[in-house]
Amino acid sequence: MHELTELLLLPAVQRSGIGLLIGAAGLPVVGVFIIGLDIIAVRFAMMHVALLGIAVGLLTGLDPMLCGLAACAAAGAGVAPLARRPTGLPGAMGLLMTFAIAAALLVLSVSGVNATGAFELLWGSILATRRIDLVVLGILTLVVHLLFWRWRRQLALLLFDRELALCSGVAAGPLLLALLVVVAVAIGASIRLTGALLVDALTILPALGARNLGRSLRSMVLWAVALGLLGNAAGFTVALLLDQPPGPVLVLVAGTLTLLTYLIPEGARDAIIPSRRAGGGGDAVPVGQRVRQR
Repeated sequence: MHELTELLLLPAVQRSGIGLLIGAAGLPVVGVFIIGLDIIAVRFAMMHVALLGIAVGLLTGLDPMLCGLAACAAAGAGVAPLARRPTGLPGAMGLLMTFAIAAALLVLSVSGVNATGAFELLWGSILATRRIDLVVLGILTLVVHLLFWRWRRQLALLLFDRELALCSGVAAGPLLLALLVVVAVAIGASIRLTGALLVDALTILPALGARNLGRSLRSMVLWAVALGLLGNAAGFTVALLLDQPPGPVLVLVAGTLTLLTYLIPEGARDAIIPSRRAGGGGDAVPVGQRVRQR
């Protein structure tokens, strides 16, 4: 315990802990959006887009991670019009991923940028969190919560059925555009914390657990944030105590929490969480397996 206290006094560890807490407050909500839009493959697409942005950053001398975030934001906005196609967003994400990796490899080859350095940034490291990363995460978390709490009823309708949302007067186009930009930037920002391959620990896993516990979009978001905070705090503490890399430990802890939500019988969930029997008291549109974009 004494060693843990000494570690927590280190500035790098403090920045990492603050980054994980800020990320836990916002990134699981993005995971709820991803599940609702049925675009879980967006993580892979944005990893490739981030690599392209990082390569451009290394080539131009600008901050590679900020260039990666800018590329993710532009990509998220760019695929929004393709969502109207019959293949929907999953098809658009596949197309984006293909173009992004091809362009990234071409930039790395033509410019002579060190490819190893570009890929190393994708692996990320929570202990390498900078002040600018905390600022980006903080702004992103504020935007995510502003988007959700200001337009949560419209979002619930949009995530349930886009056609129904349009018929109900919801501005589905602009709202979908905002969602995709936020999702894309969030994926890019979380790469810095856990690395591209472990980004699920901050986004998807808490949202999957929340889908098993929540009965409305609002309750699902609250559960996702709670699971994110618990998983990040416990995972980071265990990693420090065991002197192990935080990324893999965070994923294992978050994955265990998610798995536990699957093991709770449906009847027991209703008994443990009275609000489930009453419909959650949240938005009219239920979530869970029924929140799917059509």
